[in-house]
Amino acid sequence: MAGLSDEYVETPGTVDNNDYQAFLDDYSSHFTPNHHEILHGNVLSVSDKEVIVDIGRKIEGLVPASQFPQIEGKPVVKTGDVIEVMFDRSGEQVEGYILLSYEKAHRLQIWEDLEKAASDGAAVTGRVVSKIKGGLAVDIGIVAFLPSSQVEIRPIHNLDSYLGREIEVKILKLNRRRGNAVVSRRMLLEDQLQARKSEALANIQEGAEITGTVKNLTDYGAFVDLGGIDGLLHVSDLSYGNVTHPSAVVQAGDQITVKVLKFDREKERISLGLKQMHPDPWADIESHYRRQSRVIGRIVSVTDYGAFVELEPGVEGLIHISEMSWSRRMRHPAKVVKPGDTVEAVVLDIKQKERRISLGIKQLEPDPWTTVAERYSVGSVVEGRVRKLTDFGAFVEIEDGVDGLVHVSDMSWTAHVKHPSEVVKKGQVVQAVILHIDASNRRLSLGMKQLQPDAWETFFRSHQVGDVVRGRVCRAVEFGVFVELLPGVEGLCHVSEITGESRKRHKGKRGVKEEPALPIGQETDFKIIKMSEGQKRIGLSVRAVTEDDERNRLHDYKRQAAAASSSVGNVMKQHKSRGQNKESQA
Repeated sequence: MAGLSDEYVETPGTVDNNDYQAFLDDYSSHFTPNHHEILHGNVLSVSDKEVIVDIGRKIEGLVPASQFPQIEGKPVVKTGDVIEVMFDRSGEQVEGYILLSYEKAHRLQIWEDLEKAASDGAAVTGRVVSKIKGGLAVDIGIVAFLPSSQVEIRPIHNLDSYLGREIEVKILKLNRRRGNAVVSRRMLLEDQLQARKSEALANIQEGAEITGTVKNLTDYGAFVDLGGIDGLLHVSDLSYGNVTHPSAVVQAGDQITVKVLKFDREKERISLGLKQMHPDPWADIESHYRRQSRVIGRIVSVTDYGAFVELEPGVEGLIHISEMSWSRRMRHPAKVVKPGDTVEAVVLDIKQKERRISLGIKQLEPDPWTTVAERYSVGSVVEGRVRKLTDFGAFVEIEDGVDGLVHVSDMSWTAHVKHPSEVVKKGQVVQAVILHIDASNRRLSLGMKQLQPDAWETFFRSHQVGDVVRGRVCRAVEFGVFVELLPGVEGLCHVSEITGESRKRHKGKRGVKEEPALPIGQETDFKIIKMSEGQKRIGLSVRAVTEDDERNRLHDYKRQAAAASSSVGNVMKQHKSRGQNKESQA
């Protein structure tokens, strides 16, 4: 409101200040206005500049139109309205009217109302007008400060959503002299919450069914607002089926009806159940599902070890990865099924107490092991891919679901195989001979060396004791040397069968020691002096070859000497015969 000057400028039709004061004094006997008194007046007329108000006792007052809220440039009051005003001597007086103030009366009434509300602890309604440092500015008739810590029960960081909203608050501090106030919405909310909580606690009891709102979700369950107090709906009580997270069943904001499972009034802890609102489908599960029967369900989740199938609400079965295919090549269930798939399966087992149903889908097809003896025979040659390597052998898949084991001892006739990786690699396609079939235990024995002739057997068939063979020294030991006669066939030449010339002296810590002087890799002739086919042992001798050579040389020498003596005798006989012939002729 524009201030009115205390000076009076005389104009036609007006009175001076002294006359105006006399006018007021004249009415003092009939009406004595108080600067702090609020008067109720009837609006007589309304214009763009002023509002004329009858305050009784035939006294009319004028209120500047600018003191009222405006709509399209006009005050919102209308003729006949009753408004509150106060006598105003601070402004410029108007002839024939008492100057009144709507603003002062309104402000005074506001302070009185606020002080009463603060005294009574009552709530007041205000409108959030702006965001300021540390909180919000709220118009409750005066601009009050609402700290951010007093906006909600829990701390809130984004205050923009409150701008322009009408909210109820409680007055914490009020100072009329300074014209400021501090309010709290949190206190009002806490009071309301406590009232609702007390009412809710009075109506809660174990076994009761109650409706609430899902407040928030955690990994282990959902908190439900029951009207001032929260209850916990554990993930295990959401459904009779397997629920990994509450979001699969409920969402924040959902209204649900639950059963009170447990209520600790002292600690104010409430356990709730949603699945308990329905009959337990596991109670008579065996009457609904029979072993070896076929069922249809929906894949709800896939794990590393299998897939869970929902057969009906609250009833799930597990298809283990081992029950998905007769083949052992299965690495992950996701290769066969995915969530949302509808599958047919066979009921393998039912455990009502454990609430478990085991399912299988490979049982929908014939087990290849039931006819393996009809399709394969011992001694037949098969081909397959190396599926797995172990320390004792290699598993070869000869068809889907049928694996055979090639033991390390059946990989080579000649080589000493310590690990199957020395002969085959994973994924390699190999051929093998079926050695044994045990369909009942799902075992198949295979051999790779059986595809090749036994080098030992070949050697023993073509050699005998006394034969001289040529071999390569492959390794030396303390008691002799091992000699490779054929690939994979070795014989032992003991130190006693090595000639003295073939021995060398070695001086060590324990004195002079004789060692065979046959270098590794050297090829030499050996004589077979011993053979054991059952033990696959061959005894060799260098000394025997040397002795045979000496014996042969002596025999040759004697034979040559005998031949030479015979020749000399013949010459002498011929010479004597010739001499006798000459004498007779003479």
